Amino acid sequence: MAPSIANSTRQVRVGVASVIIGADGRMILGRRKGSLGAGHYGFPGGHLEFGESYFECAEREALEETGLRIKATNVFAVANSVFDSEHHYITLFVQCHQLDPEERPRVLEPEKCTGWEFMSWDDIKSIVAKGEEQLFLPIVNLFRENPNPERLIKE
Repeated sequence: MAPSIANSTRQVRVGVASVIIGADGRMILGRRKGSLGAGHYGFPGGHLEFGESYFECAEREALEETGLRIKATNVFAVANSVFDSEHHYITLFVQCHQLDPEERPRVLEPEKCTGWEFMSWDDIKSIVAKGEEQLFLPIVNLFRENPNPERLIKE
């Protein structure tokens, strides 16, 4: 059991990951930079704003970061990630699809991402299997709790 931190000013934050799945089953991931998890692959996403729904957050963050217009459809997993003594996040993984499949992701926040890539679940699993610390901690925790997260995706 974790020690009591009732008097602490630290708070658990809510992150939302926009898992944008293309018709070919591949997803958009980017290498993070300049923030928590720099150098690691992560889905587009960010902090849930006050009064915002999970789906609104997923759609907003994807548009801000990639320029893609998406539709969020399903929260398929949740991960609890304690990065260090100051950073604790609950991350909601939201299944999304592009409204225009012809659009390509762009780097609209170059201070936060080096570029976007398309990966399959198997691509991500191979990174996990190598034990390399190339994935953002919430994704690592997603795979720890759900070794086959693709089974959680709704058709």
